[in-house]
Order: sequence, then C-alpha cells, then structure tokens
Amino acid sequence: MYKFDKNHQFGLADFNQPMGLKMNPENRWVKKAETIPWEAIEEKYAALFPGKKGMPAKPLRTALGSLLIQKQLQFSDRELVEEIRENPYFQYFIGLPGYQDAIPFVPSLLVEFRKRLTAEVLEEINEMIIAYNAPDDPPPTGGGGDNEESATNSGTLILDATCAPQNISYPQDVNLLNEAREKLEKMIDIICYEQNYYKPRMYRQKARKDYLNLAKCKKRTAKKIRKAIKTQLQYIRRDLRYIDAFLEEIDLCDDLSKQLVTIRTLVEQQQYMYDNKVHSVPDRIVSISQPYIRPIVRGKAKAPVEFGAKLDLSIDENGIARLERLSFDAYNESDVLITAVENYKSRTGHYPERVLVDQIYRNRTNRAFCSEHGIRISGPALGRPKKDNKVDKKQEYIDNIDRIEVERAFSLAKRRYGLGLITAKLDTTTRSSIALSIIAMNVNRLTVVSFAQILVSLFSRHKLVHCTAKIYA
Repeated sequence: MYKFDKNHQFGLADFNQPMGLKMNPENRWVKKAETIPWEAIEEKYAALFPGKKGMPAKPLRTALGSLLIQKQLQFSDRELVEEIRENPYFQYFIGLPGYQDAIPFVPSLLVEFRKRLTAEVLEEINEMIIAYNAPDDPPPTGGGGDNEESATNSGTLILDATCAPQNISYPQDVNLLNEAREKLEKMIDIICYEQNYYKPRMYRQKARKDYLNLAKCKKRTAKKIRKAIKTQLQYIRRDLRYIDAFLEEIDLCDDLSKQLVTIRTLVEQQQYMYDNKVHSVPDRIVSISQPYIRPIVRGKAKAPVEFGAKLDLSIDENGIARLERLSFDAYNESDVLITAVENYKSRTGHYPERVLVDQIYRNRTNRAFCSEHGIRISGPALGRPKKDNKVDKKQEYIDNIDRIEVERAFSLAKRRYGLGLITAKLDTTTRSSIALSIIAMNVNRLTVVSFAQILVSLFSRHKLVHCTAKIYA
C-alpha cells in the first residue's frame, strides 16, 4: 500500500528547524535535492503498490534519498540510519518535515528499498532527472518522414565497457569444492536432526585435513592441486548419495533446494574440467552463494579477470552518463554501439556528429552503420593511410583526449560511488546498486554544473555593470 501526497514535498523554507539551528541554503544536499523531480518520480513509484490494504510504505523521497546518500558516502545500512538521525541536511534530503532526534526507519528496510527500486525503474528515474535539469529550449525530436532523414547530426556520444567487481573471494577450485562439501555436510545434519535419522559417516575431519594440507602448503604444484580436487570430489559424491537417499522420503525447503542445484552444477563443471584437464567451462560458477556471477576477462594489468557484472556506459556531450547494457554474462561490447546510437537519436531527434570509442567497437558492421548515417567514428580509417594524414592525426589526437571522459567517469564511479566493489547479495539488488551509482554520479555533476552556471552569470553581470559604468563615466 502507498499513499501518494503531492503536498508533502517540502522546500528548505518549510523544513522545521529547531531553535538555534539555521541551515545553509547553499549546502550541497540542499542543492542536490533541487536537481531531482521528486513529485514526478513519486507518481511512477506509487504504481509499484497496486494494493489498497496494509501498512503504507515509506515515501519515494525517503527511499531514493537514503540510497543516494549511501552511494555518495559509502555507509553501511546501520551507519546510514544513524548518520541520518544526526544530520539535519540528510533529513531534509530524504523529505522529513523537520529535524528529529530519532531514526527515520529501521536499517533492514533499506533491503526493501533496493528490491523495489529495480534497475529498470532507476534507469527511468535517471532519464527523468536528466530531463528535469535540461535547458529550457527542448532539443528537436524526430517526427519521421523527410524531416527525420534531413536532420543535421550534432553532438558527441562516448561509449565504453567496464566491469563492476563483486565482493567475493577469489574462486579457486579447491576452495569452491571445500565450501560445497561443508554445505552438504550441514545439509545432512539439518535433515538428520529434523527427521530424527541416523547420521551417516561422512569423514568430515579427514576431508578437512586433506583440504588444509593444500591450503597451508607454500608451494602448490599442479600435481598437488589436481590430487586435492580429486579427493574433494570423492567426498562430495559420497555426501550427494546420502542426500539423494534422503530425498526419496522427504522434500527440502526452497533455500536448500536452490543451494543443492547450484552445488550439483558446480560438481559437474569441476568434474568436467578435471576429466578433460581444462580450466574453463561455459557458465562457470565462481560463487556458491551468488551463482549468477561470471568471470569477465578484461585483460587489464591489475586484474586480467574480474568477477561481477559487465556494463556499457555512454557519455553525451554534456557529460551525463547512461547505462546502455548490463549483464552478468560476458558479451562482445561492439554489439552495443548501434543500440546506443539509436537511443541517442530517440532522445535528441538526431544522430550524433561523432562517436568516440576504442578499437573493439570499430568493426565493419559499426563502421558501415556510422557511414550510412553520416556519423564520424573515432580512430584511423581502414586500408592504407593517406599521403597527407596530418589532419587525420590531429583529429585522432583530439578524439582520444575527449574519449578520456568515459574513463574518468569509470574512475569516479568506482572510487566515490561504490561501483568499484558491489556488496549486494542478489542479482536484482546488484543491478540496482550499479544503476544507483550512475544516478548518484549524475546528480553530483548536475549540482556542480548548476553552481558553475550561477557563478558564470554573476561574473558576467559584474563585468557588464563594470563596462557600462566605464562607458557612462
């Protein structure tokens, strides 16, 4: 249930401040609140609650505002609630009517906020925030027909891909098998305790000792690792036979059933790699608790392989970031370029004048598409270089400098907005966490841009008055 009230969006003048407290209207959180269209977003948010019964949910401003504060300052759930209780600017940002020395909600409610605000909903919110802060003169929209074909290309689209690493331990085969064995042993203990069965012999102490013999070994040879994998697979197969015998008489709960399916898939993959002496398999499981995570080969010097979600981020000529694609499976990012360009056209009514990308996007399909629509794609042309290529080299140098903007966005999102280490546990909340990082970065940029525009206008006015006084003098 959700109660939508259009009159509960307070401005700073309506915020009830205690005696002796005078809040600064130029505070960054006050400015950030002005860049977000709370009422328009709340109309979308209210549609997520079709029911009319039950306890009313927290307002949209409380949910979204709290998550944006958490992304900006990297607080834990418990710490975030305490910081909101102590900071009046935080309380104003999340839409409270006045300062109160009490927690606005329990920390566990943040989990529900992240579940409700899915990645799809957050992408719509991102577009609404961008449109709300757009200039008063709207860009031309494509009306179809001859006008659409004759629209002049303008603007810049920068596109690149990265990985948002998940907070998991490095997935070594022996460690994964040892974790799977321990979970199966706990599963057997639960079944025997609940059903009053006789507990079978599992050799858990011997299995633990065999694992530690390799874990504590300073020099791990391929022979020792292979032997340890074989040993752990034998223990796991024994435990799975016990569980299969129990399942003929009883049924497991949903959580244990999902965990058992994941472990069976993991064992099949590890057995295949052991038998064929390979180190890769399709849809490889690297975490039992988060089986949706996949290894993403990036080829970077720091981490050649990362474990998390892969995403394509686009930056327009105003420096605003948008998610073009988000997936846990590894994909070829060159397939995203045409979709990103079409999305740019649907937003602005025209194609970009230039597209700045790295080498992997410059395949023949993408080059042909850009050439067909009059778009200049960065990088050298195919074929032999021209005799007089000074102009091309200068243009290539300018494009490479401008393309750094997307790398700067990646660095900023990973250092300051939580994209460098995702701590969410579910695939849905992981997607939401990534989308929230992009929104928090955009809101911060829009706040800085609006402040810079005010300064420019003030200085321009001062210069105009000074020149006018000089003329009349």
